[in-house]
Amino acid sequence: MHGPVSAAWLLVALCAATGAYCLLRMRSGVEEQRRAAGGEALMGFGMAVMAVPAAVFTPPHWAWPAYAAVFGAAAARALWATRGGPHHLHHLVGTAAMVYMSVAMAEAPPAGHHTHGGFGVPPVTGALLLYFTGYVLLSGARLVPAAAPATTPRRGTGVAVARWGDRPELARACRLSMGIGMVAMLLTM
Repeated sequence: MHGPVSAAWLLVALCAATGAYCLLRMRSGVEEQRRAAGGEALMGFGMAVMAVPAAVFTPPHWAWPAYAAVFGAAAARALWATRGGPHHLHHLVGTAAMVYMSVAMAEAPPAGHHTHGGFGVPPVTGALLLYFTGYVLLSGARLVPAAAPATTPRRGTGVAVARWGDRPELARACRLSMGIGMVAMLLTM
């Protein structure tokens, strides 16, 4: 991604931390939550790798098509999961956005020679920016009145402790941070 180095490192840290938390969420006792957390971990770590400043590491040219293939497979899985309900559409849009950014980076000229070949923002980038900006605003609004976390009794005490994989407010915060990261990445394209 093109942009200020300090902002890129903040984005790397945000996405890597989100990916790590999603790995913890994969320990949930609920199958659907584990599956969603796995896809979100892939997105978080993928976004972190993609956001590493080009001044520090420039991936070889073959890496971007490989990246597009990995997220293309994740998009196909997300498309299959939409049979279970429309709540899987966000994962489909996210993985498709990662494929789009991977292809754009594969076709991008070297840093410092970046052009869009026209005026303004490309239409696909603009549509994705609108979607993720709306998603971030809606997710942020939903995060405020978060429901009470699911709890399990702690052995020997009778005090309930929330399990990491079952805390809905943390899962929402995880998705919100990835949405913010996606907006930041799209802005730098």
